[in-house]
Amino acid sequence: MAAPEKSPVLADAADVLSDQLRTHLWRLAELLHPHAAAINRKFEHRLKRLHLDARERTALASITPGALVSALAAGQPAASIFEQVEYHGRRLAKLNLPPSQILDALEEYDGLLTPAFRRLIPEEYANFQWVREQLHFCVILTLNNAYYQVREDETQAFYELFRVELESRKLDELLERFLETLALFCRADAAHLFLREPESGLWLHRATLVGKVRTPQALGDAKVLNALRVPRCWSWRRGKANGNSFPLVDGRWGHSLESCWSIPLMEGSRLGGVMQFGFRKVYEWLPREQELLAAAAERCLMAAEKARLVENLAKREEQIRSLAEHMLQVEEAERRRISRELHDEAGQSLLCVRLQLEMIEQAMPPEAAAVRRRLEDVREQTERTILEIRRLIAALSPAVLEQLGLGAALRQLVNRFGRLHAGRVKLHLKALQGLPKQLEIIVYRLVQECCNNIAKHSLASHVNISAATADGLLRLQVEDDGIGFHVKEALEKRNSFGLAGIRERVALMGGKFAIESWPKPVARRKPKAASRGTRIRIELPIPGGAPRP
Repeated sequence: MAAPEKSPVLADAADVLSDQLRTHLWRLAELLHPHAAAINRKFEHRLKRLHLDARERTALASITPGALVSALAAGQPAASIFEQVEYHGRRLAKLNLPPSQILDALEEYDGLLTPAFRRLIPEEYANFQWVREQLHFCVILTLNNAYYQVREDETQAFYELFRVELESRKLDELLERFLETLALFCRADAAHLFLREPESGLWLHRATLVGKVRTPQALGDAKVLNALRVPRCWSWRRGKANGNSFPLVDGRWGHSLESCWSIPLMEGSRLGGVMQFGFRKVYEWLPREQELLAAAAERCLMAAEKARLVENLAKREEQIRSLAEHMLQVEEAERRRISRELHDEAGQSLLCVRLQLEMIEQAMPPEAAAVRRRLEDVREQTERTILEIRRLIAALSPAVLEQLGLGAALRQLVNRFGRLHAGRVKLHLKALQGLPKQLEIIVYRLVQECCNNIAKHSLASHVNISAATADGLLRLQVEDDGIGFHVKEALEKRNSFGLAGIRERVALMGGKFAIESWPKPVARRKPKAASRGTRIRIELPIPGGAPRP
């Protein structure tokens, strides 16, 4: 995960500042400069009344109109100023400050500016009010982009962790890639991961980002272990000033690095491992970073345990089933969380931005045709982004499954599949009401994976999907008239998880899975009436017997 590049949104925001607008901003800065300190003190007092902490107040004070026009008057280019807005916007996002609170804070600042404007420049108040609105629009656009970047980075990190879990064949490979993904996310310069062997209790160095380290003897000390049980953000400079110390898995870090993040891997009340990330500068973590690392630590420990069980499958088959089921629940929970955040934050913010763009576009005078065209381009790009976010939300966690149940969710999935892929799809459903939510999720994911496989490989022109309940069982069948394949070869193929994932999900529910396929060369396909293709049959037991009425 690379460091964030300069966003096109920043360029758009900077370009909105025309020469005339810049002139007004410099004039505004000259007028506000003698009063800036008093306004900032009042603003700080109001932010304290909103129960915002010092870091939140500092970031908010850096994106106010007063701070921006002062920076412009000092000679900073517009692009640099909006880079600072984006930087502080990312900090606010990582501080878990809702966008609504940022808007409230900016309104508080506007409330302090208005009487100053009316008193200082009553004859030019209308012009400067327009200047404030333009600047406010640019700030909101940049902040929205900053929040989206933070959420996208988190989503990408979880996606990479999930992909590592799927692709890694051995425990050491999984842990190395897991640590590398997290180090890239938090931009660490060094990282180590230690695990405590459950049988022997020994600490083993399992993964590293830079260099190697032996197991320090200090990890056997009870006082050190108690210190490592708590997540800690540590700075050597501050620690030495206060006469404090902190246990490190790599004692050399104190000579080459400035700060460290330590995240415990807890197995209930037992310390099962520790991850530590080192930085060449003082780098304090923010709440969302800490939350993601805590969640990743839990996921890492579960993934490591799963890898151990896979390596010893013959002895621990029941353990691997229980763990994998929990991992599926964690996956669905993460899908729902990410989709909610995309909908409630990024999605809603983009809708507001699109509305504001449309209103500004309609309010532009006829002589500003060039600016109107640019606004139209930005609005269309925003609309495309909204559609893409909606597509991602639907793929991550379909709301219709939660609200209307499995039948409606499958109809929506089939309709979307039919729009995107050639071929005719028939769906037959019977008695699917009142099923347990976990079973509905499993069935939905099974059908979703079958549709993905058909779209990628089958070249089918007809697809039949049926799902029905009877005698305490849910029976699912998916068949197509595609080119087919050799079942045994497909199931034994390495680095292919489609059919294997379906079979694993069915096994976790204690169900039965059967697949039949009749391969044929594409060039020699028989007429549709004689085509047989592929058929998948699945039976899943319904917890508690028959579905609830």
